Amino acid sequence: MTSGEIAQLEQSADGPFTTRQLLRLDEALRIADQVTGLTFSIYLGDLEEPVRASAEELHRRISGHQRAILVAVSPSQRQLEIVTGSEARKRISDRDAKLAGLSMAASFTGGDLAGGLLIGIDQLATHAGRN
Repeated sequence: MTSGEIAQLEQSADGPFTTRQLLRLDEALRIADQVTGLTFSIYLGDLEEPVRASAEELHRRISGHQRAILVAVSPSQRQLEIVTGSEARKRISDRDAKLAGLSMAASFTGGDLAGGLLIGIDQLATHAGRN
């Protein structure tokens, strides 16, 4: 991608992230996938009630969801859910997910959505360890 294409994407993007932030998030997800052998995904948007069940349904839609981790964030609802598949759960405990969630929430409260997601993905991947 050339810098001209990046500038054009920044101007046309309607989401909460700049093109640079999107590229950093994409890179963080790719590295977490490669290092751990798990699949990391982010969902950003409103979640249906009950929120946990909605996040779990989104997680089930991920190909190979047994080895997947979904970070679902609904800023308008002030909700964060981390869903791990059965294989991923063997490597990321509920305690590890909760600690990552607390770190993300602290960044979100400070207005840094992208930074919070980057911190959370890094912490979850670190807890999961190498493939």
